[in-house]
Amino acid sequence: MKSTKMTNFYSTYVAGILALVALTTTVKAANDTQIKKPVSQRFADAGNKEVPQFQQHVVPLLGKLGCNGRACHGSFQGKGDFRLSLFGYDFIMDHKQITAEDVARIDLKEPVKSLVLQKPLEEIDHEGGKRFDAGSWQHQLLTRWIEGGALGVPKEAPKFKRLVITPNSIQFNKEGETVALRAVAVWSDGAQEDVTPLCRFQTNNEQIATISPEGLVTAQKPGDTHVVAFYDSGVIPIPVIRPVSDQYGNKYPEIATSTPVDKHVINKLKKLGMVPAEKCTDAEFLRRISLDLSGTLPAPHEVESFVNNTSPDKRSKKIDELLESPGYAAWWTTKLCDFTQNNYDDLINVSPVRERPSQDWYDWIKKRVADNVGYDEITEGILLATSREPQENFEQFTTAMNAIYQDKSDKEFADRGHMPYYWARRNFRNPDDRVLGFAYTFLGIRIQCAQCHKHPFDQWTQTDFKEFRGFFTRVNFGVNPESRTEYTAMVKELGANKLRGNQLLRELNKKVKGKKSVPFQEVYVTKARPVRTNNKNKNKKRRRNNSRSPDTAKLLGAEVVKISQMQDPRTALMEWLRREDNPYFAKAFVNRVWASYFNRGIIEPPDDLNLANPPSNGPLLDYLSREFIRHDFDMKWLHRQITNSDTYQRSWKTNKTNELDEINFSHYIPHRLPAEVLYDAIHQATASDDAIDSMKNSVDGRAIGIPASGVRNRTIRDKQYALTIFGRSTRESNCDCDRSVDPSLLQTMYIKNDNDVYSAINRSNGSWLFQVGQQLGAVQKPAERKERFNKRIDQLKEQSKSTKQQVAKLQKQKNKKKELQQAQKRLRALKAELRKVQQASNKMKNTPVRVQSFEQPLAEDKTEEIITRTYLRSLSRYPTEAEKTAAKKYLDESKDKMAGIYDLVWAVLNTKEFMLNH
Repeated sequence: MKSTKMTNFYSTYVAGILALVALTTTVKAANDTQIKKPVSQRFADAGNKEVPQFQQHVVPLLGKLGCNGRACHGSFQGKGDFRLSLFGYDFIMDHKQITAEDVARIDLKEPVKSLVLQKPLEEIDHEGGKRFDAGSWQHQLLTRWIEGGALGVPKEAPKFKRLVITPNSIQFNKEGETVALRAVAVWSDGAQEDVTPLCRFQTNNEQIATISPEGLVTAQKPGDTHVVAFYDSGVIPIPVIRPVSDQYGNKYPEIATSTPVDKHVINKLKKLGMVPAEKCTDAEFLRRISLDLSGTLPAPHEVESFVNNTSPDKRSKKIDELLESPGYAAWWTTKLCDFTQNNYDDLINVSPVRERPSQDWYDWIKKRVADNVGYDEITEGILLATSREPQENFEQFTTAMNAIYQDKSDKEFADRGHMPYYWARRNFRNPDDRVLGFAYTFLGIRIQCAQCHKHPFDQWTQTDFKEFRGFFTRVNFGVNPESRTEYTAMVKELGANKLRGNQLLRELNKKVKGKKSVPFQEVYVTKARPVRTNNKNKNKKRRRNNSRSPDTAKLLGAEVVKISQMQDPRTALMEWLRREDNPYFAKAFVNRVWASYFNRGIIEPPDDLNLANPPSNGPLLDYLSREFIRHDFDMKWLHRQITNSDTYQRSWKTNKTNELDEINFSHYIPHRLPAEVLYDAIHQATASDDAIDSMKNSVDGRAIGIPASGVRNRTIRDKQYALTIFGRSTRESNCDCDRSVDPSLLQTMYIKNDNDVYSAINRSNGSWLFQVGQQLGAVQKPAERKERFNKRIDQLKEQSKSTKQQVAKLQKQKNKKKELQQAQKRLRALKAELRKVQQASNKMKNTPVRVQSFEQPLAEDKTEEIITRTYLRSLSRYPTEAEKTAAKKYLDESKDKMAGIYDLVWAVLNTKEFMLNH
């Protein structure tokens, strides 16, 4: 008999299906036969003699029951000496485990005594508890399979083709409404079967919609999400929407859509009844776009000029201007270095000039970003990289590299066609590591799960991982075997042939800086070494680097490629990346760029493109990806498309319909500035006007231009602490989460109390406080300082002379021993102070002048100017009347006006508004 629970489900299930009849037609197979009824109906009949199929029915049922999950037999250790492949991807292994002869899991003579029936019925003690009732369709299905011989998957068995879910989208109108999903599996022989009872289901947001194990979706709060169905390798997300207001569909107000981006965003908002925010103010836009596009605050004069400009196209012109700025090239190179993993620590021993690889990596990308080279061409220069240029022999290669690293050389690594350090880093030598890194960097996929088992949220299996690995097995870094003789001869000629490892590299470092020609290790591709069919020495242990290369490799989700005859198998990868039907390459980059502007991707997280994590706006992502390809992967085209849209230029201020929106881009969401941008903003906001102009025209010394991460990078020690606590990307793992924007107490303490911030505001020469001090006459002039030093020196000399005379006099008096000791001590102290003052006087030319206290009242117009400039340089806007009144009151009450101005600057830096891009 069916359980009461199952009976109730099928009543609901049938009711749901009947309700959908008006919306959907009956799906028929290719030969016009009806879809096979679900197993829950077929095997509810005890008289049914059908034999279930292992792949089509038994394994999905085990997955549905949780048997092959992480907490049960799908774990690496298994349970009770019984292990299944996680989520049921390995049918051969699973069948062997279930039918193992040494364990009575299957009893073909007396099926009822099979452990696979007795344990889930809890007729025998089962740690996993009772999984189904006696006589249930699950029980009948497994029994019929055993009675039919407990067969595995025949070689001629049809292959799973796709999973079809109806309805393919759901719109609810009120809480508590339900819709039952129907899942149909399509096989390569044309057969179709209703597999709803065998599917696993999940919701991506249970606050919006819940889904039962039987596929019944129930509406919760207003909003949108996806529910996901899993069967075999099929993973299908179904969008679920419940409007947040009654202004949806035909009731939606007229909203201008000036760009294709806006059209796609508004189409989604229309379904939700979500009205977008108004456009942001000019001051907000300028600060936002300057920080996002160039990692740089706008200068105060830029803000004033932009706000007062009445040209209707001033925003688009500003975007174009910023795209040509040094800040754009530096900041977006830093972003590319984030997900290509430019880490100083991993590159230390790949070149005789140890500090150069990370800088070369950065410079190589930066040159191409500045020249607007297509993203595909940049990728090609990295993906197909070898250390030698085409047709370059070892001698030419070493000559070229030595020329780059000689002191005062005019040669640049960035001019070379390839950037091989991506392959040379020490954590990227293993083919498995390369699969993980490549998938993360260029496909936006976290494929590490498939390294050991089937991906829980995607189609990838361990077989997919292994077959994809073939593209990376022939890439090597080290001394190229073809040039080993030449390499060894050069080392011997340098007298370093007895050195090894780091000692050799240090010696070569000295030689190349001394303008000696040294050999370089290189990234190279070996010739294919096909597996031999008749290997007489097959039992002999192979050397580490003597493994055979595979004959074929399989592109993820695409065709098998014969790579044994290819000079470089990576060329097949590059061709695949450029194809319009590639579902990842363009989409991954577009999604990351979008996330940089909106603090979340259209797919979130931006580096986790998987079938169970669909985009919040699929048509929008498809449009941008498709057009990005058609525009030859033009990165500036992409930036313009996004930033010229009303969607990007929306205000952060919300209305009743969109105040809870975080995924549909109905308003701008304020977010904390990235670590490098914030660090530079602190130093720019406190800098003099001339220093600000210098920072905008050059990125030398700026945090946004630091080439690499890494704890051993000594070049950024002065910035390391600040950048670390504010979450600069560590570039240590295949995850965008290496960069963090989460708040912390250390960040608060840094802004409030750290000496870095104090020095930035109060630094002599180059600070705005110093500039104001000069204007007020509160800066000690060099001549005055010199006069002060000379006066003190004269005083000390006179005191020393007098004290010396006193010592001489006391030495002649026998009864003045104590007074003599005191006079001698004072003389020593005077001489020490004299030396100190003389040294300070000698260094005065190189010592910054200081801001002194200033206690005179400030003119009202001067006070207002100081307050206005403080806000323009920090928040890129004019202060409000309330802010001006409060600031004026504080400055008027400050005895020392320079201390008061310091406090004002410090207070503005400590506002949330300064820390955020809004």
